[in-house]
Amino acid sequence: MSKAIGMVEYKTTSAGVVAADSMVKTSEVSIIEAQTVCPGKYIVIITGDLSAVTSAVDNAKTMHGKHLINSFVLGNPHESIFPAIYGAAEIKDVSALGIIESYDASSIIVAADEAAKTAIVDLIEVRLARGMCGKSYLMLTGEVAAVEAAIDRAKEAVSDDGMYLDSAVIAHPDAQIRDAIL
Repeated sequence: MSKAIGMVEYKTTSAGVVAADSMVKTSEVSIIEAQTVCPGKYIVIITGDLSAVTSAVDNAKTMHGKHLINSFVLGNPHESIFPAIYGAAEIKDVSALGIIESYDASSIIVAADEAAKTAIVDLIEVRLARGMCGKSYLMLTGEVAAVEAAIDRAKEAVSDDGMYLDSAVIAHPDAQIRDAIL
């Protein structure tokens, strides 16, 4: 059995809380995060064995789909995702900077996983809709070619469900920018 994470994102807090409750009653999963994010959306991130997470997310999508924005299940997520989500990533320097922005929270986590698995990069931050009117972004660093490859792959992942907004790669950001993001 493999470890997995899953997420559902709802338009309303009430739908999100009800879905979270049904997810933990459906399968042997643990809630990592369940909270309101901008602009009043509700996200639930769970973890457990892949089959349990899949079952819980599928149940939430089926039973509470009216207000569902997006969802995902990731088997064996990249280990750098959670420090980046919680602002605990330890980055010493920024050689090249990659940024990608999405219209929702769930697709940016999938994009972060894809980017981190595509090239040797460090995730700096994954911002989930907090203070961004529901949009989300990720920032990563590494060598220029690695950052470009990672952002290209992340862009593909976010574009699959129409949630891609914008992206950029800065080859050698100014020291003031590095200081501002670290």
